Amino acid sequence: MKEDKRISKEESIITAAEKVFSEVGYKNAKMEEVASVAGITKVTLYAYFQSKENLYMAITFRGFQKLLNGYYQVTEKCKNKSGLISTLSLLDKFMDFSTDNFLYNEALLNYFSLVRSGNEKKLSEAIKESIYFKKMQDIHNLLFKLSAKEILRGKADGSINNNLDPLFLSLHGWTMIIGYSKVLNASGNQDSTIFHMKISDLKKLVLQTAKLTLVNNIGLEEPILNV
Repeated sequence: MKEDKRISKEESIITAAEKVFSEVGYKNAKMEEVASVAGITKVTLYAYFQSKENLYMAITFRGFQKLLNGYYQVTEKCKNKSGLISTLSLLDKFMDFSTDNFLYNEALLNYFSLVRSGNEKKLSEAIKESIYFKKMQDIHNLLFKLSAKEILRGKADGSINNNLDPLFLSLHGWTMIIGYSKVLNASGNQDSTIFHMKISDLKKLVLQTAKLTLVNNIGLEEPILNV
């Protein structure tokens, strides 16, 4: 019962932090503001979250869980459809998630930029000690694995003809999604870019490109440019 109470308090603090970070941004947010919105003292806040980095990582973990649950929902919904449809639906889910969850999108971009940099020196001690960072490390590759599983299923049912490794194709899809998410993040989640183009059209192009890649057998040994 005591543990349930602690978990409930943590969740309420994370929700308060999301409100503050959404309004003023992570860098400008102060722990005092989070405590005030959560209706607790600063001392109590630090008893649950020892640093702002840990609190932000908790938001990141919550966002990733939401995205991961969305992935599971898609695979369940598409279990009787082709692997191609399921794979494209996963891409669509990620892009919708990025559009609908600006704070989570920003947090996940920051996280993956951090962990994919290959430079452990960039990790602060607060991040290294964060339980939520450790939780993220345990599950952050699941998106790749779920996508690769659906691609493999598509190969088996004949809807996907690309002979490249499923994980490699999943990584290719990931690069397109990250590019889309960064454009979305830079535009403030408005349906336009600095080039006055609709992000919704960019999303369609990403899905069309992904489909063409999956249904065609593209050999990497073939020359790309004849110069």
